[in-house]
Amino acid sequence: MLRDGKYAAWFRTPRGQGTGLVDLAEGRISGRDSFFTYGGSYQVDQQRFTAVLTVKRHADGPPSVFGPDEVEVNLAGVCSGAMATCAGMAGEAPEVKFEATLIYSQEDAPAADAKCAVVKLNADKLPKGFDSRSRPRHPFTPPKPSA
Repeated sequence: MLRDGKYAAWFRTPRGQGTGLVDLAEGRISGRDSFFTYGGSYQVDQQRFTAVLTVKRHADGPPSVFGPDEVEVNLAGVCSGAMATCAGMAGEAPEVKFEATLIYSQEDAPAADAKCAVVKLNADKLPKGFDSRSRPRHPFTPPKPSA
């Protein structure tokens, strides 16, 4: 069953590949990567799902994996546990096969009883007077020749 939540997305076409973040919530898709935003809807039937995804450029960058900067992609896929895979194509680039893998991102909540140590800085205990002669030599820097 495809569950609501945040997913890491890896996608590819013969023209290229990329990654992004996708949020699924009650049949709606939203997400983005560095150059494109995603939106749309999905329907689930047991382990299978279908989706209509719109992709639009929001920042200058490399070419889209489809070619055009705005497309509508029809997808069909399967979900097993925390992963889903799907494939489809965009009407604007029907010759380009699109494949994606979604990996469910479980957000870890901090433990309620976790205690953090507070360390007080005492500036008087810091080393004094660093200059170029007292700094240790980087292990990959050859020593200076003797005069």
